[in-house]
Amino acid sequence: MAEQQAQAKQAPAPKAKAPKEPVPTPRLKTQYEKEIRPALVKQFGYSNLYAAPKLDKVVINMGIGEGVADQKKVTSAANDLMQIAGQKAVITKSRKAIANFKLRENLGIGAKVTLRAVRMYEFVDRFVNIALPRVRDFRGLNPKSFDGRGNFTVGIKEHIIFPEIDFDKVTDVWGMDIVFCTTAKNDEEARALLVALNFPFRQ
Repeated sequence: MAEQQAQAKQAPAPKAKAPKEPVPTPRLKTQYEKEIRPALVKQFGYSNLYAAPKLDKVVINMGIGEGVADQKKVTSAANDLMQIAGQKAVITKSRKAIANFKLRENLGIGAKVTLRAVRMYEFVDRFVNIALPRVRDFRGLNPKSFDGRGNFTVGIKEHIIFPEIDFDKVTDVWGMDIVFCTTAKNDEEARALLVALNFPFRQ
């Protein structure tokens, strides 16, 4: 008994885990809560702050048609998408075989990622302020690309507009579709939200 007590005293105490550092609030989210949301409440006459539209999620899709012949390109595109979004991308697969396109069932043909909360706001901030100005011959976003339910879709021809992609290491250039999903009830409210978030719509 005495030996067990002595061993217990000699045993080192378990190390306490270091507390996790709090995730900093994205700049755009702070701007939304302090400036944009109150302005939308005033503009549309909502009953309270939480009735104002907000970003719900951002979905990024990459379709890789060349992946039918070379699956390595799908993996490469998924890795590029992960760098852009800051989150692991999911490889999308074909649901059925189509002989004319040499497409087999369950074959990787693209990649997608869904962003929410902190990563969503960080992506939107980088997309509007850094990526869009790098688009060649950019004349503004098409204001007709709303779906009637408050969601807005943007088509990008070259994924290399994002600064996370090293242009010198890129072997293929991919296009992508980005869907900005909001809680707005109609396109008018959704557009007012995106304009307040500095989305440059075409006049």
